[in-house]
Amino acid sequence: MVQDIEYVIVIHPADEGGFWSEVPSLPGAGSQGESVDETVTNTKESIEAVLEVMKDRGEPVVPPNDIVVKVYVAA
Repeated sequence: MVQDIEYVIVIHPADEGGFWSEVPSLPGAGSQGESVDETVTNTKESIEAVLEVMKDRGEPVVPPNDIVVKVYVAA
């Protein structure tokens, strides 16, 4: 049975246009795209590829334990 794992994706605007992403709890995963939606789709594919390589190598796939907090401050 395949277990779904939830990962945090951080998306940044790219200087040259479009967006790029990183996955803090999964080094090596991330991508880019012309839109946020495209970046999310591409990043999901990147995560799946990294997990597949980990499984092929016999490395354990441990669910992330990220804590995401947004804070607002007066500017």
